[in-house]
Amino acid sequence: MSVQQYDGIGEAFEGFKSLPLMRYGEVPSFLGMVGDVRGKSVLDLACGTGFYSRELKRRGAADVFGVDISVEMIAAAREFERREPLGVRYEVGDVTELPPPARRFDIASAVQCLNYAEDIAAMERMCRNIHRSLVPGGELFVLAQKPDYRFDCASLADYGFRCEPTGEERETGPQVRVTALLDPQPISIVATAPRREVYEKCLRAAGFGELEWVPLRVSDAGVREFGADFWADLLASPPLEMLRCRA
Repeated sequence: MSVQQYDGIGEAFEGFKSLPLMRYGEVPSFLGMVGDVRGKSVLDLACGTGFYSRELKRRGAADVFGVDISVEMIAAAREFERREPLGVRYEVGDVTELPPPARRFDIASAVQCLNYAEDIAAMERMCRNIHRSLVPGGELFVLAQKPDYRFDCASLADYGFRCEPTGEERETGPQVRVTALLDPQPISIVATAPRREVYEKCLRAAGFGELEWVPLRVSDAGVREFGADFWADLLASPPLEMLRCRA
């Protein structure tokens, strides 16, 4: 499912990060949770066009390796690397089939990754493969659809998105259609919003501990740009949530 969707998007995926929810919510929240990466090695899973791979390298990571299942996404990421060489490596790969790495990483990032698992067994395989890719005590940082997001809450259109249930249920949780309201052509992606207990069960089964759910926040820049009232509906029912844990 995810391969076909993302192969058709390519570099247009970068436009997601310009929308208010991403620019002032997701991006600063996720990078803030990951924190200081200076001198560390990073495995960026479901790296897409390499947005976070590049950001983490610019922030001082010693080595960044991006992996994505989409051939077109990796092609776009490599093109960004060609235009602005940062020393980031990219490879096409499926996290459920991730081979043991030649060397383990200090950090793994998984933005919109685990929620594409077809079932609980697939998510467990993902988590085990990520765990064996990390050094003992290494950290995994996850960002995905909020497990208990309320679809009857205020619209996300002011923040650049629509989020609606498809009416289908997977073993891990409900299917969700997310539409980025890009100009001139909106882009829709279907994913799953796994239940909270599914994430926790799969991560713990793989050997992760110190699990902590981290809420989405709005940056000071976002408050200055739009005012605090603009963000009230988003913060009352955020569509995204983050999770950190340790190998």
